[in-house]
Amino acid sequence: MRRHQVIKDVFLENRIFLSRTVVMFVLMLFLIVGLITRLVYLQVSGHDKYHSMATNNRIKVSSIPPTRGIIYDKKGRVLAENLPSYSLEVIPEQVKDMPNTLLRLQQILNISEEKITYFQKHSNRYKRFDSIPLLLKMSAEEVAKFAVVRHTFPGVDIHARLIRHYPYKELTAHAVGYLGRINSRELKRVSATEYRGIHFIGKTGLESAYEDTLRGYTGYAEIETNAQGKPIKTLANIMPTPGADLYLSLDIDLQKIAYDALAEYNGAVVALDLESGGIIVQVSKASFDPNLFVSGISHADYKRINHSRDMPLFDRVLRGLYPPGSTLKPFVGLAGLEHKVVQKQQKLFCPGYYQLPHKAHKYRDWKKRGHGMVNLEKAIVESCDVYFYDMALTLGIDKLSSFLNDFGFGKRSGVDLNGESAGLLPSREWKRIHKNTIWYPGETLITGIGQGFTQVTPLQLAYATGILANNGKSIAPFLVERKVYVDRVDKVKHPQVKKVNLKADNLAVIRKGMVNVVHSARGTARLIAGKRTYQIAGKTGTAQVYSIKQDEEYDEEEIAFNMRDHALFIAYAPADNPKIVVAVIAEHGSHGSSTAAPIASAVITEYLKEGE
Repeated sequence: MRRHQVIKDVFLENRIFLSRTVVMFVLMLFLIVGLITRLVYLQVSGHDKYHSMATNNRIKVSSIPPTRGIIYDKKGRVLAENLPSYSLEVIPEQVKDMPNTLLRLQQILNISEEKITYFQKHSNRYKRFDSIPLLLKMSAEEVAKFAVVRHTFPGVDIHARLIRHYPYKELTAHAVGYLGRINSRELKRVSATEYRGIHFIGKTGLESAYEDTLRGYTGYAEIETNAQGKPIKTLANIMPTPGADLYLSLDIDLQKIAYDALAEYNGAVVALDLESGGIIVQVSKASFDPNLFVSGISHADYKRINHSRDMPLFDRVLRGLYPPGSTLKPFVGLAGLEHKVVQKQQKLFCPGYYQLPHKAHKYRDWKKRGHGMVNLEKAIVESCDVYFYDMALTLGIDKLSSFLNDFGFGKRSGVDLNGESAGLLPSREWKRIHKNTIWYPGETLITGIGQGFTQVTPLQLAYATGILANNGKSIAPFLVERKVYVDRVDKVKHPQVKKVNLKADNLAVIRKGMVNVVHSARGTARLIAGKRTYQIAGKTGTAQVYSIKQDEEYDEEEIAFNMRDHALFIAYAPADNPKIVVAVIAEHGSHGSSTAAPIASAVITEYLKEGE
């Protein structure tokens, strides 16, 4: 057989080889250009960015929260402090399986489902590299239990923290307020930089009003880590700036006396220093333990407090609205004198009721048989309703409302706390806007004895009484006297004092009447006169909770406790050289003379005894 000889096409093979070589060359050239481009970008254009990323991988910035300022009373006793405590904290970035980690921690430390749920909601508000508290105020037993298994929980550790504590609990809950965890709404309005590493914020009282002062400024620590993220050494420290301490005008001894004197009654007691305007006593009762809120109040505790009929969370001093009752009569009497609608010795016969011309309706006096012939001083001493019915009608609602407004009724006092109510001072214009109807003469009558639409706060009563005691000079009430920083002390500047122009003779008539309320044989508060070296000027009041019909009589024994009248009392002392003013409201206390007046007396007695 003949073999066939294969003839090679050299030209074709060379052509194929050359084309493949060109393709490979172009590909290599493209790759080299891409590599060079990338190197140029990494070394030149992207240098800052990647250098920063590399540094961040090597260096972790850890925030150092500042120490919150301490709150003291006027004698230096601590009202809000920071106590050392251990907390279990989690860094989400370092936890691979969060659900399993939480489940294991829950089993080991017996953490409630409520706290786990709260942590999950809370953790979403922060960066994944932040250390977020899971369990606060750990007991020694809990710390020991976790220490044994600590190595099995990467990203979970125990930290020493300062936890807010309120040693006087219910006594200062409303005035001082409390801290709580920052919620999502608050997180949106606060500065992320200023609150880095801070998980708590002032919720109420001074803790809220002076949040920026008490908080301080966060510090930072730069920590070098290895490839596994474990710290090697601290490179730099920027120490935090602690918050300023607050020194108050509040006297905790007097605070306790007032709180205890209210006994079984809910209500409010306010006492002001007449020289400075500083609040000496600010009691709102019922109250609560603010420490429950600091580490996260349980659902059961919150439900118990929030649903209580006593409303312990409600600040009666700033937001409680009450008819002023007869405590308004000295101001109405002064309005009559200033507007010259009555003379000092002008008398009126009180038969026990008052009728408008051509009207059958009888506006009753608290004294069924009446007071007989009454002048202004006697009307204040015996709290004659008929006299003030007539005076209010003669004045008219326009003059009366305008005059009372000068004493702070119907507007905020400007106290250095959040949430103060302006109360309600009715007028013809107010009723037209809010009730869409006209003002009636009968409404003027009951306004003259502190009933009807009129509503005041206990703080407003104290503020207005202070103007009477200070001969027309008003005082701006406040709690914080000075802020003490690390490097300086700032005395708090409060609003300028205003003056209500009053004639000295007219004011003397009212003040004499208020003295005789306490120190005359027929005064409604004569029970508190006692054997004193000084005199107290005061005025009792009873505010109706509900109205009774014309043909009915008020029988205290047959009326449910929560439907009984409120008891009120305003006072200042010493009468000839006033230093303190007090306003008391005892809810459903029935009589200002027997219930509210002794409370004010206890505060005044203790305060002036200290000044001896």
